Amino acid sequence: MTIDTFKQIVLASRPDGQPTVDNFRLEQATLPDTPPNGLLLRVLYLSLDPYMRGRMDARKSYAPAVEIDHKMVGETVAEVIESRHPDYRAGELVLAPTGWCDYAVIDGTGVRKVDPALSAPSARLGVLGMPGFTAYAGLILIGKPKPGDTVVVAAASGPVGSLVGQLARIAGARAVGIAGGSEKCRYLLDELGFDAAIDHRAPDMAEQLAAACRDGIDVYFENVGGKIWQAVLPLLNRFARVPVCGLIAQYGGDRNNANDQLAATMRQILTKSLLVRGFINYEFADEHYPEFLRIVSDGIGEGRIRYKEDIVEGLEKAPAAFLGMLEGHNFGKVIVQVAPKP
Repeated sequence: MTIDTFKQIVLASRPDGQPTVDNFRLEQATLPDTPPNGLLLRVLYLSLDPYMRGRMDARKSYAPAVEIDHKMVGETVAEVIESRHPDYRAGELVLAPTGWCDYAVIDGTGVRKVDPALSAPSARLGVLGMPGFTAYAGLILIGKPKPGDTVVVAAASGPVGSLVGQLARIAGARAVGIAGGSEKCRYLLDELGFDAAIDHRAPDMAEQLAAACRDGIDVYFENVGGKIWQAVLPLLNRFARVPVCGLIAQYGGDRNNANDQLAATMRQILTKSLLVRGFINYEFADEHYPEFLRIVSDGIGEGRIRYKEDIVEGLEKAPAAFLGMLEGHNFGKVIVQVAPKP
């Protein structure tokens, strides 16, 4: 099979506040030859995730920013078309950091085989992939929920938050989810088994949260920030644990907003002996990823864990789908189907 060119989406300009479709550009480029120990991949599914917003800014972070006119970063499920690597064969499916494109030539770094018998391949970008492991690492390894605890998570219908709540229930804790809209709240209650669901769009959101957490909050999985953090803060119990994996409410706005109440937050951390632990999921991957895969895949097979995917067809639709995700328009894990499954 001869492939000379490929399509990719690059960062055309850096956003000023909230990104727009004009910050991206779809272009065609020449595909390089497959080097020794390299792979030629056809991308099937592209994962869209909030962390990508941070990579669009030229600021110091835990990972380098995407350069202007360079391909947007991202993990994919791909089919091996040609292999010059001893560990991979043509026809196999792999997880690979190809970025936003339809074909890619890469070496074996960061590549993992995908077992189609374990799950639908797209699930390896969501519940059994980076978002799922983020939920597992933050809740189980940092939050350490105990029977009878109250666990609260925002963006609760998304790929991270939905698994946080289900793992909390499996651990014997109460799961309180915060989501946007009545449909998502019903999904948390009726499909995922959360104990309570709060609509963050409700004008009395803070009061509803307090009523759902009458004994306070023992674990708050932070992935939003903003007004939700302000509603959670006074409800945290002494020795509460706060795994911090994201602050999506602040990704496109003023990061120095006084409404973030830094002084009040620090006071509560001190007086309530709170554990606030920021983390990046790969810190725990070497030791805990196999255990995560086993526990969550078993939970899916037994019907105790459910997941939802929001699939968009066509690489060219990735920018609009990404912007919609940042604004909360998605319902489930956002995945771009770049090519039909082989």
